[in-house]
Amino acid sequence: MVQQSASVCLLGGLLGLFLLSPVLMAPTPASMCTPLKTLRDTLSQRRRYMKHNFPINYTIRVHFKEVFKLSNISRMRLQVEGTDQFILQRLWFQVNQGVLKKIIRVMPGRHPSRSYSGELERRFRDVEGVFVHSYPAEVFQQELPEDIQDIWDQLTEEPDRVPLSSWKFVTPKSLLDNLSHTMHCLFSECFTSAEAQHDYCGLTHWRKGRKKELKQVG
Repeated sequence: MVQQSASVCLLGGLLGLFLLSPVLMAPTPASMCTPLKTLRDTLSQRRRYMKHNFPINYTIRVHFKEVFKLSNISRMRLQVEGTDQFILQRLWFQVNQGVLKKIIRVMPGRHPSRSYSGELERRFRDVEGVFVHSYPAEVFQQELPEDIQDIWDQLTEEPDRVPLSSWKFVTPKSLLDNLSHTMHCLFSECFTSAEAQHDYCGLTHWRKGRKKELKQVG
């Protein structure tokens, strides 16, 4: 009887994993594309609000794990066993909610970029809300790969317990560049059209965009 019960439990677990696997491997839900594009449009103004409205070389203190770049995504895909697109998207939200809070925190109420930063955070929360409601609650309760869980724990640690060596000073513009680039990489289905295919996870794409931007400014 005990052996039969154990077999039933194992079968149930395997069935549950089988049912959840298509969810985790599926592309970005279509319902997320509208709020993601709205966030993209708001981020398109980051140069004006996060560079021109701050002193030259102005930086803010963030956890080094909050400096989340395309290279981090590539490394985790190659080196962290059990990492899939859904897990990386979850991590993206966790990282950038902290980034946005830190940017807002350094600005006084009358700072010319305060209103923009508040709107940006609201747009980000809109995307996060749709993301959470697009998947069964069970997928958010599954264990994360050990290396991802370690990053998660570091990001949620009390600031006064974080060692000094874990802090970095980064410009607000650079942090939002990272947010935008990694968003396009992890949710590429919402930004790629049949007419124009882009490798948003490749540095070459963004270097070309940077050169074009500098020509327009010049």
